[in-house]
Amino acid sequence: MKNTVSWFEIPVADLARAQAFYEAIFQMQMIPMDFPAMQMRMFPVDDPMDPHAISGALALAPDFYQPQANGTLIYLNANPDVQQVLDRVEAAGGQIVVPKTLVSDQIGHMAVIMDSEGNRIALHSVPPGMDVS
Repeated sequence: MKNTVSWFEIPVADLARAQAFYEAIFQMQMIPMDFPAMQMRMFPVDDPMDPHAISGALALAPDFYQPQANGTLIYLNANPDVQQVLDRVEAAGGQIVVPKTLVSDQIGHMAVIMDSEGNRIALHSVPPGMDVS
C-alpha cells in the first residue's frame, strides 16, 4: 500500500459557499463533478492520471451526508507553511480552532479549523527542506 488515504469527501450544506471557502484559503480552483444523487467539487491534483495521486471533494448529498464538527478528522496539505492558509481562514468564513502548532521537528506543523460548513478540518505542513507538496 503506497498511501493510507486514497480519497476523501467533505460534507457540505451549501456547495457554492464551501467551494468559495476552500478556493479562498488554498488559492486554487476546484473541479466540478456532478452526479444524479450528488454534486461534488474536487480538489485539484498535479497529475490526474497518476494512479497514486490523492485527492478528495466537497460533497453535497443531503440524504447521505451532513456536516459535523466532531467526526472523522482529515489533514489537508498546507505546504509550505500552515500559517499562510490560517491567515485566510477567517476572511473566508471559517474559524481557527487550534492555531499553528509544532508537532515535532521531523513531522512539522499542524492546525485545526472549522470550515464554512461546520466541519472540523486539520491542516499540515512538513518541515522546511522536506517539501512533499
